[in-house]
Amino acid sequence: MKTLHRLHFDSVDGLAQRLAAVDYIASREITTSVYLGFNLEKPILVEGPAGVGKTELAKGMAQILDVPLIRMQCYEGLDESKALYEWKYGKQLLYTQLLKDKLGEMMQGAVGLAASIERLHAHDDLFFSEHFLEPRPLYQALHQERGCVLLVDEVDKSDPEFEAFLLEVLSDFQVSVPELGTIKAKVKPIVFLTSNNTREMSDALKRRCLHLHIPFPEAGLERRILERRVPGLSTTLNRELVAFIQAVRQMDLKKQPSVSETIDWAKTLLLLHAEHLSLDMVRDTLNVFLKFEQDIASASEQLPALLQQARKDAESPRASHA
Repeated sequence: MKTLHRLHFDSVDGLAQRLAAVDYIASREITTSVYLGFNLEKPILVEGPAGVGKTELAKGMAQILDVPLIRMQCYEGLDESKALYEWKYGKQLLYTQLLKDKLGEMMQGAVGLAASIERLHAHDDLFFSEHFLEPRPLYQALHQERGCVLLVDEVDKSDPEFEAFLLEVLSDFQVSVPELGTIKAKVKPIVFLTSNNTREMSDALKRRCLHLHIPFPEAGLERRILERRVPGLSTTLNRELVAFIQAVRQMDLKKQPSVSETIDWAKTLLLLHAEHLSLDMVRDTLNVFLKFEQDIASASEQLPALLQQARKDAESPRASHA
């Protein structure tokens, strides 16, 4: 089995530069984990709240490596057949009908029952060949000639039985298909598994993977993300916006605003030609980064205090040099 080492990363800093080049601004912890996972050829289990960049990390690595990103979305009830392969039953039925029409032709010259059965057996394997197989994400990942980045998204939503099957695949990067035999990866994929912590993952899976937790970013990193993703944003608005989001995340909310929602809000304020945060502007756009009515109501009640705190934090010397 080949490994995906066509691109070599000289250092953690070198990888950080590569990620920044594809608009992924990573913390030192993120970059170090990916660097180690790549060079040790271990899957990375990426945990953290929704919207902090878990999926984007896998996309960024696929861009850097110039290989396909194959994504398998997990959900309750996902099983081996949906993740690996399914047979094209409609096509098999069509070919069965064609075979039936040709049956007389095929049996010509066959003497006795044994000879007739032998003729039929010569064709039955055709119905369980790759020609009739519908590849699913895991099967596709094993067949990539140049390798790939395999993203197993929201693995915590799958059932424990599927987790056990996945662990078996990740151990050897091969699977057994009864009708086709053992299928091995042509090139070992780079694997990311993401989890939003809706359930505890098994110790066996955690042992197999490197663990990476991505929290909400601290203010300095979030400002750098906005500089890259929303380049037209002024420095003043960038600082005020991030300080406000950081303050909102300290509230007791049903859903805290994610990094992706911070980016959406920055683009919204840019579209509205805002140069700094005002009470009315923030109140009118709370729904961009808060997704529940009770959260919007809570933030609205505390809006003057939140805005005052955000301006104070944005103007502090620590914010200017972070």
